[in-house]
Amino acid sequence: MHRLPTLLITALLLLAVTNCNYCGAVEMSHPGNDTAQARRGFHNGPLTEQVDSIVVVKHFRHMYVFSNKKLLKVYNICLGTAPIGHKHFQGDRKTPEGLYYINDKNPNSMAHKSLGISYPNDEDRKYARKAGKATGGDVKIHGTLNGEEASEEEWAKSDWTWGCIAIRNKEIDELYDHIVVGAPILIMP
Repeated sequence: MHRLPTLLITALLLLAVTNCNYCGAVEMSHPGNDTAQARRGFHNGPLTEQVDSIVVVKHFRHMYVFSNKKLLKVYNICLGTAPIGHKHFQGDRKTPEGLYYINDKNPNSMAHKSLGISYPNDEDRKYARKAGKATGGDVKIHGTLNGEEASEEEWAKSDWTWGCIAIRNKEIDELYDHIVVGAPILIMP
């Protein structure tokens, strides 16, 4: 749990530095913005280092991956079809918010590879139990669903998951190869 303060501070600093306006544009992630990227020593090229932490900012639809507190890459993401708010119950189609961990790597999932997210945690289970409902689970970072005919370009246009975080297949391949199981993932509104 000693990584939480560092991860939270990194996430808050990242938001303070990169939020350029209300619409959620993040200066660092604009591919054509070489000046801003160079100023921060950031280049959104292929991963070459091990990823040891992730910060997701749902409002921006961005996932930031880090190694030793250094930002390595920013991915555009899709979320659950009801993206606003924290996931509380099975079937609510929300993506969780809070601190979780990458707890699994699956090369043969129903989507093109997946990384497990440790939802639900004890707090999530307590909340659902109080309401008399199931928490659900099986929340992942994954690529497109296997056997679907829509192109990756079509998938990337809107939020479509049941509460997972989706990225392009080539991106999940890259992240899958570089992520450390046990890495914290902080999912922010």
